Formats: sequence, C-alpha cells, structure tokens
Amino acid sequence: MKKLPLLLLFLFPVLLSCETSVAQAPPSENEKLVATAKIWGFLKYYHPHVAKGKFDWEEQLFIVMEKVEKTKSDEELSAVFSNWIDSLGEVEKCLSCLEVTTAEGFDKNFDLTWIDSSSFSNELSSKLRHIEKNRVQDGQHYVKIVEGVGNIQVQNEKDYPNFDWTNRDLRLLALFRYWNLVEYFFPYKYQTDMDWDKALEQMLPKFLSPGSERDYHMAMLELATRTNDSHAWFITQETNQYYGYYWAPVVIKMIEGQTVVSSFFDDSLAAKDDWQKGDILVAVNGVPVEDLIAKNEKYMTGSNQPAKYRDLHISLLNGSSPAVEIEILRDGNTIKKEVARYYRRDFKMEAPPTKKWEILEKNIGYVNMGLLEPGDVKRMMKDLRDTRAIIFDIRNYPKGTLYALSNELNDGSHPFVKFTAPDLDYPGKFTWTKPLTAGGRNKNPYTGKIILLVNETTQSHAEFTAMALQTAPNVTTIGSQTAGADGNISDISFLGGFTTYISGIGVFYPDGRETQRIGIVPDIEIKPGIRGINDGRDEVLEKAIEVIDQATAGQ
Repeated sequence: MKKLPLLLLFLFPVLLSCETSVAQAPPSENEKLVATAKIWGFLKYYHPHVAKGKFDWEEQLFIVMEKVEKTKSDEELSAVFSNWIDSLGEVEKCLSCLEVTTAEGFDKNFDLTWIDSSSFSNELSSKLRHIEKNRVQDGQHYVKIVEGVGNIQVQNEKDYPNFDWTNRDLRLLALFRYWNLVEYFFPYKYQTDMDWDKALEQMLPKFLSPGSERDYHMAMLELATRTNDSHAWFITQETNQYYGYYWAPVVIKMIEGQTVVSSFFDDSLAAKDDWQKGDILVAVNGVPVEDLIAKNEKYMTGSNQPAKYRDLHISLLNGSSPAVEIEILRDGNTIKKEVARYYRRDFKMEAPPTKKWEILEKNIGYVNMGLLEPGDVKRMMKDLRDTRAIIFDIRNYPKGTLYALSNELNDGSHPFVKFTAPDLDYPGKFTWTKPLTAGGRNKNPYTGKIILLVNETTQSHAEFTAMALQTAPNVTTIGSQTAGADGNISDISFLGGFTTYISGIGVFYPDGRETQRIGIVPDIEIKPGIRGINDGRDEVLEKAIEVIDQATAGQ
C-alpha cells in the first residue's frame, strides 16, 4: 500500500509536464490566419473608425500579418491583436446600440461565439465584445444597401488592376474579403453544407500555397461553390481551360440516375458521330463518369443537386483536344468509339421557339414565359380567355410579367413573398420585410385551370414568378425541383477583377417557408425519363395535359 503514493508522486510531474506541453503548443499557421481573417473582418464592419473608412484597411492587414507570423503562442497572438485594436482609437459608448429595434429580426446567420475562443486572452475577447456592443451605426464605408431592394453593394474597395497571383498577401486578402462578406451579408449562410468557419479553415491552405495560377483560380471557384448558391457563378479563362475549350455537341443530363444525352447543341455534328438521344454515357477516356463527377463536384455551382448537374456535359466531355474516347450504353449494348469535339462557336444552334403563346389540342392554352413580355399579357389573355386551362411554362427565364399576369388571374391582391435583408447596424443580423402582394381588383379573372411547369432551369426571377402565380385560384405546379436560388444578387470581386455573385436577400413564402436550396416544390413531381428522351417527348407537358383532363372532366 505504501508503494501507491510513491507511484503517484512519480507520475504527477510527468502528467504535469504533458499538460504544460499541450498548453504551450504554438498555434499553427492556419490557426493564426483563421483568427486574423475573423478579427480583420469583424473590425472592418463593426469598429466605428474602421467601418467609416478612416484607415487603409488592406495595408493594416499586411502589417498585422507580419506580426502574427512571428508569434509563438496564443498569448503572443492575443497581444498582437489587442495592441492592434488599441491603435485604432477609443471606441465610445453607443447609446443607440442599446435601443430595442421594432423590426422583426432574423438571426439564423448570426454567430460571434468565436470571440470567446479559449485561444484568445480575456483582454482580447473583452475588447472585441466592447466593440460589438458599441459598433458602428448609420452607414458603412465598405458596403451599402441597394435602395428599394435591400441587398448589399460593395463599395470603396481597392481594385488591384495589376494583381499578381504569386503575391501571398494579396491572395489572402482576396480570401479574407470574400469570406467576411459572406459571413456578415449572405442571407443563406446558415444553410451551407459546410459550416462557414470550417470552410475558411479548409480553403486557407489552397489560397496560401497554390501550385499554379490555375490552382489559384480553381480555389476561388471552389470557395464560391461552398456557398451552395446557384447564383455563385465564377468563370475565368483559367477555369475554362481547366475543363477545356473543346465541346462535344451534346447536352448531358442526370436522368434516372444515369448520365444521358438529352439534346444536341448541333444536330448535324451530333449525327456525324451517331450520337443519339437517350444514349447513356458510361466512361470518358476510360474514366468512369462517376469518378469524373466525384472529381469535379466541388467545382459545380448549385443550391441543390439538380442545379449542380445542369451542365454535366462540361465536366464530363469538355477537353483540350478535338477528339475523345467515349463509352456509351444504347439499348442495352455497350459502344466504345472516338468522337469529335468542337469549339462552341462552331455549333449551329437549333432556332429557339418563337411562339409566345398558342392553343394546343383540347382547347388548352400554352404560354412560353421565357418569351412573353409585359406588353403582351392583355392580348394573350384575350386570346386564351375561353380555354379550358392555361399552361404557363416557366422552365426558362421570364421577362417580368408576374404582376401583370397576377392581375389577370386573381380577383384581389394576395401576399406571395417576404424577404430578409442585411442589417448594416448589426452585421450578421437580418430583418424581415413586409410581404409583397400579387394581383389586384378584377371582376372578371380567368376561371379555367392553371398549370405551372418548373424544373432545374427555373431559377431566381423564374422562381419568384412561380411564387406569385401560385396565389391564383385553381393552380397546380408540375415538374421537378427548381434551382433554389431566389432574390436579387450582389456581386463580389476577388482581387484582379474576377467577379462572382451571391443571393443578396432572403426569399421566403409569407408563412416563412424557405425557397433557397429547396426551390419551388411542385404539387406533382415528374421528371423526364430515358425512354421519353429517346422518343423526343415532353413528359412534363404531357402530365400537365393529363391533369387538366382529370380536373375538367365533364366540362
């Protein structure tokens, strides 16, 4: 029994030594830069002097990064940040910050818990919290609200026209700018697949040490896709070269879980290599399509999978040579062959439809919403007023006809949407707007059945249009999941003039249901099938006619 205390005495210094060693482990380069990015962005949009533009904030970042790089402990790192805050001047008490706002708030994006990180000294956390409580009010230097809309517009940022991608500090500045704009002003940050803090941690090494200029551009593209927003397009010469400028003359869609030829960019060029609608693409240059998708999915922009897969042909068939080996499955038979690729400018596209509206068989009206203009609405409704039903095809991008149409379809006004908009007085928080209404007084609205057709190409204004038309009586929405990216966009420029976008306002149904990523949910879901593609049928339109027949039987 006497040996036990001796053993404990022997182990205690060892355990204490281990604990001390762990506690004194220096922060990694990644950890130091993550902290720098967050504090730099927080001060940019919260500190009363910084947020009013009284400092060259980019130069301040470069200076502090030099000091951060030399730190060897959490204590030293906290001291650098604490001294930096002191150098910015006194933060006076903000009385208006204590006032309770009457606007209904939306706080799902708001998260400043990192301020209380155990890696920060109490002094540093206290100073950051003091700035939060006494933050800037009445306008920001680096962002403003677009009047009448509510999304942000970035302003007063340096352009860096002679941007050199090999400059480490400038690459990090590009990352920090973008990450913080999303952190504080993207209305759907809370919906991203990956926690936005984790995205910063994972993307930092790719901005810190890209192997080439193309690697850097692909890192920018990957960062944009982490927003899971179909509006987050990002295209540069380098990203185009990653895929290649040569195109196969076919459109590939994900149908029934297979990569299927759904249509052609050029009928005659497709016929030269005997491409057929309904062909199932199995492999490209010997690589299974599943592997190609897995490799490139991190670069596919989209709020949901159908939106990400809209342009699969680019990821699968584009390349840097005018020919490619493919393997396809046709009628159960495997075919391997070499096919030609072309510059896209060589394609002779099929002439787009020109009819804005028409009357189909069985006295059913059909309206192409991608062609219909506001000035056409009265005449269109006059022509289709006596039809059994009207099909509004929104598998395209409408031209601003939603309010004029709603006036013809409704007997009164109905709320159809409400928004969240960034709160510049409390970055990271958002406020609700009052619902918008569609329709007006109309003693003679259209009384037939109304059908809306939607799919993954129904995006943004198209989704907004669908929401408005859904307020009409006797409406059925048919099709598949839409792109899930609604609301006005805000552009964000990486250094060097490379631009991407985010959805700038949150869009919700009046009852609070989300549309971002979810899209417009059809009442009846139907997707094109391989057999239908092969036969050249529009199965979604066919389903609409079937629903109309059932709804109007006996009329």
